Amino acid sequence: MDNQVSNINTTKTQVGEKEFVALMAVLMSVVAISIDAMLPALGIMGVDLNVEHVNQPQYIISMLFVGMAFGQLVSGPLSDAIGRKKILFICMGFYLVGSVICYFSKSIEIMLIGRFVQGLGASGPYVCTMSIVRDKYSGAGMARIMSLVMMIFIMVPAIAPSIGQTILFFASWRYIFILYMFYAISVLAWITIRLEETLPLDKRVPYQLANLYHGAKTVLTTKTTVCYTFAMGLMFSCMMGYLNSSQQIFYQMFNTGEMFVVYFGCLALTFGVSSMLNSRFVMKYGMRYISQRAILAIIVASALFSMVHLFVSIELWMFLTFAAFVFFSFGFVFGNLNAMAMEPMGDIAGIASAIIGSTSFLISIVGGTIIGQLYNGNLIPVVLGFLICCSLTFLLFITASKERKPVAV
Repeated sequence: MDNQVSNINTTKTQVGEKEFVALMAVLMSVVAISIDAMLPALGIMGVDLNVEHVNQPQYIISMLFVGMAFGQLVSGPLSDAIGRKKILFICMGFYLVGSVICYFSKSIEIMLIGRFVQGLGASGPYVCTMSIVRDKYSGAGMARIMSLVMMIFIMVPAIAPSIGQTILFFASWRYIFILYMFYAISVLAWITIRLEETLPLDKRVPYQLANLYHGAKTVLTTKTTVCYTFAMGLMFSCMMGYLNSSQQIFYQMFNTGEMFVVYFGCLALTFGVSSMLNSRFVMKYGMRYISQRAILAIIVASALFSMVHLFVSIELWMFLTFAAFVFFSFGFVFGNLNAMAMEPMGDIAGIASAIIGSTSFLISIVGGTIIGQLYNGNLIPVVLGFLICCSLTFLLFITASKERKPVAV
């Protein structure tokens, strides 16, 4: 049932809903701050690390997702076996090590190794956020909590580039990785003091190949979960294509200079506003109803904006208008997609979240990297990325709607 709440905790809850939502948002924001704070520095980093091609610094973004894709396959199942908090501790340790490697890197190759290790570490907070929320909520209740989490989480992309830009005013880009170390230590302190273990001993699944096989089989044979997992991958693809190209679009194409952080932050805020609205509307209209219409809106807007390119030279205000509408629509999709993919997964939330997250990230890495590397001084690759990926996502929604029966596990 959509409104059903799972009361599985064996210990008294230490935090109320507001603090719980804030803590989940902070855990999820480890990924966002790892990307967005360094966006203003990508060009400088490329020069200092002696890259051979102007698009090569984009790999610094993509490699974090590569680490996360592989890390989730380990951290997810382990969180089902030993609990959520232990995995968070282990993974944040990896994140700190990766940040140190990046700080001392002298070449793009060492930087990418560090970012991969960072990604391995960031996979823990990402997959455990989904699992912890699934431990405590289900259905539309889960979608509401995830939308609230996304609403707070999106504040990080809104302000992180400004933090990175501020660091660049006073110090080297390497100090951005000092910021990451401090952030990780702060997160560890919060979860140590305030977060209770949400997975009781009697709900844990031993880390065995048979259990992994069973979990993977359950996920991959559940039609709705597969459809929404691929849908997430496609939606992340076009978003990653934008993230990979954003520094070049604003700095090189539109010559915004330091105003990049303002424009980027304002666009991120539109996502936060729609996520907040989604948390209110989802209980009344349902996840699928809202998400399908938001995706259709993105498709129409992307098609129209693609046609505009044929007749006029795109100015900054045109792009900002288009991007604001698209990101506003995205806020009605992301939280719902996660909830819809996880909804049938029952007691294998950790394994399911790992497989869903890893698969969607691998899809987004391929799609987002292709979109980013096609950047050649105009917006065509990014806009077509939105159009194609969202069109395919809409087809997956239609396919998923034909089978919505939960799978017993």
